[in-house]
Amino acid sequence: MSLTQRIRAIIVDDEPLARQGLRIRLDAFEQVDVIAEASSGREAVEMIVREQPDLVFLDIQMPGLNGFEVLRLIREQAPQMPAVVFVTAYDHYAIRAFEVRAIDYLLKPVDEERLAIAIERIGEELRTEQSSDYQQRLVQLVAEITGGDVEDILQQLAEGKAPLIENYPDHIAIKDSGEITRVAINSIEWIDAAGDYMCIHAANQTHILRRTMKELEQELNPRLFQRIHRSAIVNLGQVEKLCSRQNGEYHLVLQNGQELKVSRSYKDRIKQLVLGVAQ
Repeated sequence: MSLTQRIRAIIVDDEPLARQGLRIRLDAFEQVDVIAEASSGREAVEMIVREQPDLVFLDIQMPGLNGFEVLRLIREQAPQMPAVVFVTAYDHYAIRAFEVRAIDYLLKPVDEERLAIAIERIGEELRTEQSSDYQQRLVQLVAEITGGDVEDILQQLAEGKAPLIENYPDHIAIKDSGEITRVAINSIEWIDAAGDYMCIHAANQTHILRRTMKELEQELNPRLFQRIHRSAIVNLGQVEKLCSRQNGEYHLVLQNGQELKVSRSYKDRIKQLVLGVAQ
């Protein structure tokens, strides 16, 4: 790529407002042409293979194909790997990526100054024509983030099996109507499922998150958060007491007075953990 050649970019995000916001910010960069937008991982793969962009702004958390699976499929199908800037609302991905510095991440909501830095890095990468090793470094970044074998990581992520992340996040980011709310993990009292959504109960407020229980559970420290029912997770630090009923049922009473039923299959595990916390 020459110094005057423009960067052809595609934005991939399932949230229309997120795509619009990033596109507006990118309009300030004369060297970047946004040639298309994709609203899903599957659409993104088809679009990237067809258009062969220089740069892709890729959301990590999307229903269907997540960003990492999109990456794996691009590697398999595209004639050439584009530069990739992952866009995420989840700090535990972004912080480690910033430390590695090989490929860039943007944390939602996208900051204009950080965006400028990311574009400058990508522009330098493309100008120096070091793309021959770009794909390997991109994959290696995933390994650096998760601390595991490169190919195994990509396969696990493609199958929806999140690899072990030792440093659990301090906050969880919740997207709602174009806004992102950061909720402190230690303020979460309990979580329950409502159809395809999770209800995060924290500090006398309820936040709605479009994630599966399994995905959310993998991001929470298991020493503090435990499943007590097929559709409920509790913060053990918020438990005041464990009560047994005459019918053999067990209930947890939280510090805010909320009472939660413990299903039979989780009863023994929760008894053990609550006693451990009490000690």
